[in-house]
Amino acid sequence: MRKITAYVEKDPETGLYVAIVPSIPGAHTQAASLDELQKNIKEVVELCLEECGPVSN
Repeated sequence: MRKITAYVEKDPETGLYVAIVPSIPGAHTQAASLDELQKNIKEVVELCLEECGPVSN
């Protein structure tokens, strides 16, 4: 399984957690809880990788 790094911070104005995956263009999301954020970032990464097509190693 491949590891992907996401940066997470809490927006002080909205109180939402925000995540971005710098190595995948367009991979960012937000949520009210860390559990929800984890689900959201997994989904957005899968969608972004699907759009990119097969990854060669």
